[in-house]
Amino acid sequence: MKAKYSLLALVAAASFASLGAQAAEPSPWLVRVRAVNLDSANKDSTGLDLSVNDKVIPEVDVSYFFTPNLAAELILTYPQKHDVRAGGTEIGSLKHLPPTLTVQYHFDGMGAFKPYVGAGLNYTRFSNVDLPAGVTIDKDSFGLALQVGADYEISKNVYLNLDVKKVQIRTDVKAGGAKLGTFKVDPLLVGVGVGFRF
Repeated sequence: MKAKYSLLALVAAASFASLGAQAAEPSPWLVRVRAVNLDSANKDSTGLDLSVNDKVIPEVDVSYFFTPNLAAELILTYPQKHDVRAGGTEIGSLKHLPPTLTVQYHFDGMGAFKPYVGAGLNYTRFSNVDLPAGVTIDKDSFGLALQVGADYEISKNVYLNLDVKKVQIRTDVKAGGAKLGTFKVDPLLVGVGVGFRF
């Protein structure tokens, strides 16, 4: 009988230990809020010397960790308004909504410092396009995104974050239905923020 109770006690202890180990594992969800400086490349093949203004935008990012090293991040903001210039003269405006999905590799073994690299795809939707009569742009853009960054754990499940992305955003420009060329925004995005794992 004593052997039976001893066996039950061992099984119970092992079960509690297993539950404790599972509870100690971090959540797979990490949410970051960033302020991001958008610096446009403004490469233009239309001959109009087109450009859009740089600006600081808000960003919310949701990451899911499949393993301690491998995660996917969805990068979101609301439609951002930009002035459009030709040769430095303002000719109109537009808004763009650029959700981006990246797959990241997170390096470990560095204590509170947790760097990562990522790559993925960007989809940008242009809206509220206000340009001179007869000038149009394609409303949809698909491109690559590259990312490098680091989290620094300042307290349990709270992180400071630095993130740099290069994103392909481009559109064909037409006048009277004829293609003039391609305008490449292709911004460099440098962000700082805070992350919460829960």
